[in-house]
Amino acid sequence: MFAWYRALTFRRQIKDYAKIVVGCLLAALSYPLFLVPNAIAPGGVTGLGTILHHLFGVPVGITSLALNVPLFVMGYRAMGKRFVFRTFVATIIFSLAIDLFSPLEPVTLNPLMASIFGGVLAGIGLGIILRGSATTGGSDMLARMLHNRFADISVSMFLFMFDGIVVLISAFTISMEAALYAMVAVYISARTIDVVLSGLESDKVCYVISSKYKEIANEIMTTMERGCTLLDGQGGYTGNPLKMLLCVVGRMEVTRLKTLVHDMDQDAFMFITDAHETLGEGFHRFNQEV
Repeated sequence: MFAWYRALTFRRQIKDYAKIVVGCLLAALSYPLFLVPNAIAPGGVTGLGTILHHLFGVPVGITSLALNVPLFVMGYRAMGKRFVFRTFVATIIFSLAIDLFSPLEPVTLNPLMASIFGGVLAGIGLGIILRGSATTGGSDMLARMLHNRFADISVSMFLFMFDGIVVLISAFTISMEAALYAMVAVYISARTIDVVLSGLESDKVCYVISSKYKEIANEIMTTMERGCTLLDGQGGYTGNPLKMLLCVVGRMEVTRLKTLVHDMDQDAFMFITDAHETLGEGFHRFNQEV
């Protein structure tokens, strides 16, 4: 049993590091092919490296790596060793790959096209790296450390502030136009990362409050072949006990479910939210390797 678990853990680590390498190479390609030739600095430490490259001609990759070192020193004790080590490996590969790919000819010198496709390519790479349980820079660790100190501010908000500062610096040192394109690249990269991590499909979580919950649940299970969960609740105004149905359906099934509920109880209350990822029978299988 122990030997089997060790073998499984080893395979997972190999797959994680393979994802990190592939993700680093893809993300690194976005810089010489799209971002750097168009003076687009899309936030983070590498964005600072891009700004310094355009000001002083220094290599983007090595400069970014040098800027990351003090952040890793600060983050080593505050963060988990495995996360820090993987992120350090990813940062080295990512930084060196940027300079390795620097002789490549840019795909386009149109800054709008560069910000769009550079953001997509960087987002794909960064998303794959995150699936390997790593990141590509010390700014993530700095954000986590600051979050530990200022718990009211989220990690994502700190990262947003860091990116905003870098974009603001590029506005003063390069041009306002370059800063605007950098904002486009940051947004597209973030949305692409979400797609890589959660997929394109978005299922719907439907909540139904009705006195005819038994009939509605039975109809959902028999005609739509979807499961239901029955939750206990209490009316805030009346104080009366009530039942609420929870049901997860595909995006294309929402209209059918709304029609079903309306036909069975026109006084029913229903609200619908997004489920970015749904795992289990009837949806996507659990993948222990991911």
